[in-house]
Order: sequence, then C-alpha cells, then structure tokens
Amino acid sequence: QVQLVESGGGLVQAGGSLRLSCAASGRAFNTYALAWFRQAPGKEREFAAAITWSGSSTYSQTYYAASVKGRFTISRGNAKNTVYIQMNSLKPEDTAVYYCAATPILTSLQSPYTYDYWGQGTQVTVSS
Repeated sequence: QVQLVESGGGLVQAGGSLRLSCAASGRAFNTYALAWFRQAPGKEREFAAAITWSGSSTYSQTYYAASVKGRFTISRGNAKNTVYIQMNSLKPEDTAVYYCAATPILTSLQSPYTYDYWGQGTQVTVSS
C-alpha cells in the first residue's frame, strides 16, 4: 500500500522558517517526481515545488512556483523516497495545508491532476 506521510508543519511568525518532510513507502519512488502543493482555505490546491531524479546520477531537476522561488528549497533524501521543503522568509500568505505528492509522469508537474499519490497534509500557519 502506497503511503505518503508529511510532517514538520506548525505555527511560525512571519519571516521565520519551517522544514517539511514527506516519507513515501509502498513502492520504489526513485524514478518518480515528488512535489509539494498547498491549499489555503477557500482556495484551490496550488503547486509549490517539485523535484525529479535522473536515477543514475546525483543530478536532479527542481521546479518552483513564482510565489515561492527564492524562499523555498525542495530536496530529496538519499534513499529517494523522502522529500523535503525548506521554507524561509515565510509570509502570512504562505498559510495553508501543505501536501506531498508523487507521480511517474515527468511533465505537467505544476498540475495536481498529474499526481497519482497524495499525503494527508500538514498545516502551516504564518502569523503576522
């Protein structure tokens, strides 16, 4: 059974930092793209960042939404079944439930419809 489990959410003041983790299990994810999406109350789920892996080398490709580029950094663990997002310079508008997602498709990574597997989400609240 495939599972994605997020952790690391919480309450932080504006300008602060948080690091979210996602552990994937139930199959091999080394060739999958892993991503973070977020959903604020009353809004649609939106793409935050994604990372792909070449499989045979240490090279990985990262993608970011314009709203988080330069502040958030996505990375994968050595086992390739974990993904992290380091969030710096947080703003109140970053408040949302953050979801981890996985897909074997390496295109259209900004669309939630591309992803087969989702975690349950972790709340991030940024106070002003």
